[in-house]
Amino acid sequence: MPNTSGPLVVALLYDGLCTFEFGIVAEIFGLSRPEMGEGWYRYASCAIEPGPLRAHGGFVIQTEDNGHLIDEADLIVAPGWKGAGVPVPQDLVERLRAAHARGARLASICSGAFVLAATGLLDGGVAATHWRYAEALGKAYLDVEVDAASLYREHGRLFTSAGSAAGIDLMIEIVRRDFGPDAANSVARRLVMPAHRSGGQAQFLERPVPRREGAEIAPLLDAIRADPASAWTISRMAEFCRMSDRTFLRRFRDATGLAPGDWIASERVEQAKERLIRGRESVDEIAIALGFGGGHALRHHFRRRLGVSPADYRARFSINA
Repeated sequence: MPNTSGPLVVALLYDGLCTFEFGIVAEIFGLSRPEMGEGWYRYASCAIEPGPLRAHGGFVIQTEDNGHLIDEADLIVAPGWKGAGVPVPQDLVERLRAAHARGARLASICSGAFVLAATGLLDGGVAATHWRYAEALGKAYLDVEVDAASLYREHGRLFTSAGSAAGIDLMIEIVRRDFGPDAANSVARRLVMPAHRSGGQAQFLERPVPRREGAEIAPLLDAIRADPASAWTISRMAEFCRMSDRTFLRRFRDATGLAPGDWIASERVEQAKERLIRGRESVDEIAIALGFGGGHALRHHFRRRLGVSPADYRARFSINA
């Protein structure tokens, strides 16, 4: 374990380990971060069964004899699980219940929600998991309300997250709660990723991967990105592309998957996000600069697409924090 004195984080190891999910926990909590001081997390990987253990990717893990640390941990993370229909060992269930009873937090990534649900501690609460496991989780644990849309959810001292990458967002949120936004932003930057997303956001990509932009439409999209505040009417855009309004609308949707108004609003929100985290302009100033007309419209579109207000987004993710 690192030579620190902070909360002890334990990642559970099991045969058939989900490698990426495990790597998230080890990277965020187990990496040496001397800039964070002596109070930073301690970390251990603890096997729940005898090794050696297989992991996704074709390699084998030789485990250490440190399983007793599960009973001492402040945060226990289940980084995925063997499968929706694979029972969770009763010994592990009892140890997790005991850990929770003494005040420890429990967290899961992706299919790891089945591990937490097996304890009964999620009964009466809401849990997140990858959308492909949501139906199976709901059928297996009828007293758990399954949220197949959100990135992560909290129920008491239990935290569940959706698909693999959402686990990064949840783990960084835990860092934020424990050590504040500066520490969370520092971890996110070291991971070379944008500031993490809030739990209420949808599991799908914030900015969908665009379809291939046809040669007829691409110059227009570049022009809009360069001047988002302009009045981009249908007629103006159609004229730019040298098409009739009707043909333009069809070609635009074919190229982007969106109606022009929706695409422009999404692009303006993306640019607003960059301005919020990198500058000090007010919300109203950003809104006017990007063509929203005023702060009210920007707040509406921001909440609709991201589930948070511009002010909250800046407070969480600003690189000037």
